[in-house]
Amino acid sequence: MICRFLEQEVAPYYESWEEAGEVPRALWRRLGEAGLLGIDMPEPLGGAGADFAITQLVIEEISRRGFGGLASAYNIHANIVMPYLLHIATPAQQQRWLPAMASGEVISAIAMTEPGAGSDLAAMKTRARRTGHGWRLDGGKIFITNGQVADLVIVCAKTDPEAGAKGVSLFLVDATLPGFSRGKPIKKIGQHASDTAELFFDGIELTEDALLGEEGAGFAYLMQELPRERLGVGAQALGAMEGALALTLDYVKERRAFGRRVGDFQNTRFTLAEVQADIEMGRAYLEKCMALYRQGTMGPTEAAILKLRLTEMQCATADTCLQLFGGYGYTREYPISRFYLDARVQTIYAGTSEIMKEVVARSLLGKA
Repeated sequence: MICRFLEQEVAPYYESWEEAGEVPRALWRRLGEAGLLGIDMPEPLGGAGADFAITQLVIEEISRRGFGGLASAYNIHANIVMPYLLHIATPAQQQRWLPAMASGEVISAIAMTEPGAGSDLAAMKTRARRTGHGWRLDGGKIFITNGQVADLVIVCAKTDPEAGAKGVSLFLVDATLPGFSRGKPIKKIGQHASDTAELFFDGIELTEDALLGEEGAGFAYLMQELPRERLGVGAQALGAMEGALALTLDYVKERRAFGRRVGDFQNTRFTLAEVQADIEMGRAYLEKCMALYRQGTMGPTEAAILKLRLTEMQCATADTCLQLFGGYGYTREYPISRFYLDARVQTIYAGTSEIMKEVVARSLLGKA
């Protein structure tokens, strides 16, 4: 059903979405109608009550077909923001937002990164100050996936600037509130269909029930939910690797050079064998992490290893496969070029490869 949906509702239009720089709102509603949003959310909240692995399967299949921008947009909404609400929100907050998110009526984003604070969340400047009626939110965020179209944004803000990580809180921000604004769409080298925005919060008045979870527990919630986020990124990477390999196999079987198929040269054969080996090893570790997540025992180290290795392998695979296309691989006419461009950001968002290495090193050696 997932494949049929992508063939009918996405493939014929995806190039135009890449040109437009965003996925149309109508697609979100069709995803909701097909039951592909909130797959592992409870049925009373608009979901299907299925296993979380099916959500990862959707992400993987979107990526396999070369729809990297859509995969990122979907991952943020269905695999990151919705679980935040399921695990942290009050019943009233869940009833207000999750059914509409599952139907595709409400599109969501999460806003952590700031111009001067990327991976260093402790350096964020966005502030939420208590008022007599709730909170006043001031600041800004950048590189926010779904930012141009989001109706709901989870915003990370400092509520106690002197408390370090314990001074961060999360807020559910309705994008229609006065003081909420968006900058021009950020132009990227890849994942064009995934809109990316800078968001501004100018004295937004939030009611008390906009606080997500407990005050000062924001950083702990981020750490709690990161494994799920990085599972989604890993599924994107694996699907993209499989898609790039499939394109390349088709090409080298047909393309001829020096009187032989390109696929008959030893270099081609050995190169593709290594790609397949990487895919198999990557899938084994992804499945291990999914089993740990299901048991509630997947920790930050496993998540960091998964994110580090699979995204780096994705970039290497896309580069390797493009090389086998020769000059054609460098043209937009051949889809392998989009696999190459869409891959690059995977080693940056959701924690850079360098941060992932630091997480793993700390688990081995402790803090420096």
